Amino acid sequence: MKPLKDILKALKKHQLFGSPEWTITAICFDSRKITPSEEKGCSNLYVAQRGTQTDGHRFIGQVIEQGCSVIVCEELPEVMDEHVTYIQVLDSMAALGHLASAFYGHPSKRLRLVGITGTNGKTTTVTLLHQLFNMMGHKAGLLSTIVNKIGEEEVPATHTTPDAVELNSLLARMVEAGCEYAFMEVSSHAICQHRIDGLQFTGGIFSNITHDHLDFHKTFANYIAAKKAFFDHLPASAFALTNLDDKNGLVMTQNCKGKVSTYSLRSLATFKGQIIDNNFEGLQMRINGYEVFFKLVGKFNAYNLLAIYGTAILLGMDSEDVLRHMSMLDSASGRFQIVRRKDGCTAIVDYAHTPDALQNVLETIVDVTGHKQEVITIVGCGGDRDRTKRPEMAEIACKYSDKVILTSDNPRTEEPSAILEEMMAGVPDNKKKQVSVIENRHEAIKTGNMLLHDGGVLLIAGKGHETYQEINHVKHHFDDMEEITNCFNQ
Repeated sequence: MKPLKDILKALKKHQLFGSPEWTITAICFDSRKITPSEEKGCSNLYVAQRGTQTDGHRFIGQVIEQGCSVIVCEELPEVMDEHVTYIQVLDSMAALGHLASAFYGHPSKRLRLVGITGTNGKTTTVTLLHQLFNMMGHKAGLLSTIVNKIGEEEVPATHTTPDAVELNSLLARMVEAGCEYAFMEVSSHAICQHRIDGLQFTGGIFSNITHDHLDFHKTFANYIAAKKAFFDHLPASAFALTNLDDKNGLVMTQNCKGKVSTYSLRSLATFKGQIIDNNFEGLQMRINGYEVFFKLVGKFNAYNLLAIYGTAILLGMDSEDVLRHMSMLDSASGRFQIVRRKDGCTAIVDYAHTPDALQNVLETIVDVTGHKQEVITIVGCGGDRDRTKRPEMAEIACKYSDKVILTSDNPRTEEPSAILEEMMAGVPDNKKKQVSVIENRHEAIKTGNMLLHDGGVLLIAGKGHETYQEINHVKHHFDDMEEITNCFNQ
């Protein structure tokens, strides 16, 4: 519980209508979660937000009937209840982050919070940073697509970046549990929807940017601007670590007030890496003069490792100690996870669901096999998402694979056959004979296993760590790793 007067200090601009003498018991932006207080002078605080599906202002009357007496809104009701306090703001979404941070005691200021944004590599980087710092004896929290962690305690994740209330609640729990650090994925949606407003970051990392989420951002320029906004708002006390090999790497940090550092495989940088050897067992790399073997595979992971190393050094860790512990890091769930069949064939399960991510994974496979083993790719595209990447995904799969099976991913509310038809539009005429369309993902994986022989490699792309398939708003259990493991064991 927190006095309303203390919480309102977090807002730079607002107008108060009514009494400020309230004690806030919870902050809600979902009218269904309002709970009346039996104590006099206590109330939930309801933040009316304008969303893509509905407008929270429509429910102000309803939440008052449910016992809520403190309302934050952009537009005041025509008839105002004299027993209710109204706080008018310019942007309710932006206000929510600041209010939630104040309600939970500004937890981001009480630990060292590092965020990573970019199209690919976010989950792997934060997961391994969390793993690394805990291994080195520093209790850390994790906020990721796969799972949230308070130390080693797991908290299920529902979004890449949680809403502002849940986010600050989790950070407060991390502080209470004694966490010194927290590593979090920062999605472009979260930046645009102000979910990270009110947080104080110690550092920010940029991985890369390629076409994705254009269903939400509409244009690539908007997508870049969303990512860049994260670095624009970092404080002068923070560090910004950017990928120099991405053409937008320095664009991200051009207005950043913090200390900018870089990492690269191709150019002189603060943290310079070189791949010495790359195979299915791992990567042999040279980083800033140190030669180390890592258990992760592929050029894309070399970039992730550079980001991890750079972050650890910028947080004040010892170089040799960091690299020694990094050599023991294991891959994140659903990120280039390898399964071996008894006859020497290999299956790889990877979350690659963008053209760039799929190309990175397939280039790694081809680089390791040296075109000596057959490569089979099973891939689909999610429904209700960016449709422009569907033909691209199919074209890339055909370019690097000997055989391709197009299948269903998470069709959501779309017809799987329509998605597959759009993917087929990207298949070159001279490659059509090597492409099969098997809508049922279980059958597609089963077929891929049957086609695999003579030491070949089967890539199952798109879902990675996910343990469900979403069809018409219903999540059905489905796990790519489980499916291929069962096939291999039969």
